[in-house]
Amino acid sequence: MLHFKHSSLIDASVEAVWNFHERRDILQVLTPPWQPVEVIRREGGLEVGAISEFRIVLGSFPVRWIARHTECERYRLFTDKQIAGPMEYWVHRHEFANENGKTRLTDAIEFGLPGGWIVEMVLAWWVDQRLKDMFRYRHEVTKRECEQKKS
Repeated sequence: MLHFKHSSLIDASVEAVWNFHERRDILQVLTPPWQPVEVIRREGGLEVGAISEFRIVLGSFPVRWIARHTECERYRLFTDKQIAGPMEYWVHRHEFANENGKTRLTDAIEFGLPGGWIVEMVLAWWVDQRLKDMFRYRHEVTKRECEQKKS
């Protein structure tokens, strides 16, 4: 099992950051422009049972990725789990915590790569770098959008 975590402090309330994540177009807004990802559908918001489906191009191969929300505590956290896709296992927990009127946003992911531990050893660094790039972008967008609304 591999782990990834990215955290940042946003100068906006937990409610504002949570509400930003409830936007209907949030998946498009938070997808980095350089990633070959297309949002196919989003059913529901952040609540348990919500579904998101993506088409990702890996090399020249399109891959379908479907995630279902399995946990939701308003203004605190939501979790999505891959139910179909390229990973052996993928659970992504989004946490929102108040820090003196600001929001500590943390994305924590547990995942496994297909092909077992040898593949994980070879590809873990590459996947970690892609996740760092993606979540740096996502947190920058969240910070910009949420802090701008505060002004």
